[in-house]
Amino acid sequence: MNHNLPAAPMTFVLFGASGDLSRRLIVPALYNLFLEGGLPHQFQLLAVTHGDVGRETVIAQFHQAIADYSRGGAADETPWQSFVELLHTINLNLRQQDAYRNLAGRLRELTADETRELIFYMATPPLLFAEIAQGLGDAGLADDHEHVRIVVEKPLGHDLDSFLEINQALQRNFKENQIFRIDHFLGKETVQNILAMRFANAIFEPVWSRRYIDHVAITVAETLGVEHRAGYYEQAGALRDMVQNHLLQLLCLVAMEPPVSYDAADIRNKKMDVMHAIRPITADQVYQTAVRGQYDCGWLSGNAVAAYRGEPGVNSRSNTETYAALKLHVDNWRWQDVPFYLRTGKRMAAQVSEISIRFRDVPHRAFPAAAGLNAQPVRLVMQIQPEQGIVLKFMAKEPGPTLRLRPVNMHFNYGEAFDMAIPDAYETLLRDVMWGDATLFMRADQVEAAWRLLMPVIEVWSDNPAAGFPNYLAGTWGPEAAEALIARDGRSWLIPTLGTPPPCPI
Repeated sequence: MNHNLPAAPMTFVLFGASGDLSRRLIVPALYNLFLEGGLPHQFQLLAVTHGDVGRETVIAQFHQAIADYSRGGAADETPWQSFVELLHTINLNLRQQDAYRNLAGRLRELTADETRELIFYMATPPLLFAEIAQGLGDAGLADDHEHVRIVVEKPLGHDLDSFLEINQALQRNFKENQIFRIDHFLGKETVQNILAMRFANAIFEPVWSRRYIDHVAITVAETLGVEHRAGYYEQAGALRDMVQNHLLQLLCLVAMEPPVSYDAADIRNKKMDVMHAIRPITADQVYQTAVRGQYDCGWLSGNAVAAYRGEPGVNSRSNTETYAALKLHVDNWRWQDVPFYLRTGKRMAAQVSEISIRFRDVPHRAFPAAAGLNAQPVRLVMQIQPEQGIVLKFMAKEPGPTLRLRPVNMHFNYGEAFDMAIPDAYETLLRDVMWGDATLFMRADQVEAAWRLLMPVIEVWSDNPAAGFPNYLAGTWGPEAAEALIARDGRSWLIPTLGTPPPCPI
C-alpha cells in the first residue's frame, strides 16, 4: 500500500452533500483526516447540493454532522475554521444536462486549469449513478484517466440487470482503474486484519483447510430496525442490503488463497477465484440452502419494539425479508465439502459481526464423556464489531482432583493491544481513494458474480411470497427455519439463544 499522499492538489466533489450518507459518514471522515494531516496540502471540497441550499447552510449542516457523528466529537473552533476555508459549494439539478457543464465551469474557476487529482463521490440514490456518470463523461470531466476517479456506494443495482446497466454507464465514461466501488465493511481494521492474521502468521496456514475446519459461520446481526430507511429497505431487504456485498466479501477474505504480494490486482484476483468456486444455487435448491425472515414485535434492552410491518413507511403486508441465511460451498481443493453459513438480520438479540471458524472434533476421544470434551467446540472467532479482536476458544482442564474440561479463551483485543485510536472505516477507504489504492474496493466482476450467485434466490423469493411472515420476534436470533438450516447438518450457530421473551405488548 502506498503511504504517501498525492503530491498534486486535489478537488473532492461530493454529490449529495446534504444527504444522510454525507452527514453521517463522509464529512466526519474527511474532517478527521484533516485533523490528522491525512488530506493533501492543497485540498478542496466541493459540496454539490440540490435546491436553494447556500454555503452557510452547508457549513452549518457539516458542523452539526461532525458534532453528532465524528469519533472525536464536536469540532474545536480553530481547526473547524481552517476546514471551512477548504469548502466550496454549488447547486445543481443532476437530472439536467447543463448541470455538468456548469460543474465543469465551477471546477475551472477553482483549479485555474492546473493539473489536479479530481475525485467524484456519488453519495446519492443509486438511481442517479448512471445519469451522473454519463453527465460527467459528456462534459469531458472523466477524460483524464490518470488523475480522475469516481466513487460509487452500494447498493449497485437491485438485481443483475440493473447492476449491468449502472456498470455499463460507468465503464462507458471511466476506465476500470478509475472506478472505486465502496463497501465500508472492507475498511474496518478487523476485516483487514483477516489477511494479516492468515498470511503473516505461519501457524494458521497448515490448519486453514477442509482437513481441520468443520465449517465457517459468518454473522452480521443488528439490533436496529429499519429506522428511517423504509423507502430503501422495502425495495432491498436483507439479502440485497447485506449478503450480496458485506457477507460475500467476508467469505472471500476467509477462503482466498495467499496472494503473491499485498497488491490490489493480486488480492482482487484471489477473491475472484473464490467467487468462481462458490457452488451455484439452482432454483430448486433455494429452499434447502436459503432462509428468510421478518421480525415481529418484541423486546430489546427492556424496551418494546414494533414489528417490521408496523414501522413508519413499511407496507402493512410487506414481503420484504429483514433476515437472510445461506449455506454455501466453495468447490476447490482447500474447501471442498466445508459449508459456509452466512446470516444477517435486523432487530436481533445483540449487535454483533463475527466470523467463527469451527474446527473439527478430535478424532479419538481419550477423555471420558463426563469430562465434557465436546461441550464447546474449539473455534477461532474473528470479531468485527462491536468488539474488535480475535478469540481462540479451546478446552483446558479445571483445577482440582477431578478430570473436568472447560472452554477457555485466548483473546486479542485491538483497544488493549494498540494504544491509539482506531480509524473509522470511511477514513481508511477515503484515504485509499486519494492514494488511488483499490485493494479494499470491489471490482466489477466481483459485484457481477455476487449478483449472479444470488439471483435464483431473489427470483424464487419474489415469485413465492413468504407464508409465515413475521416469523421471528425482535430480540431473538432469527427464525426457527435458520436453526433448522444448520441443524440438518448436525451443527448449530454456536451463539447462545435468548430465553423466551415476555408476551408482545404492541
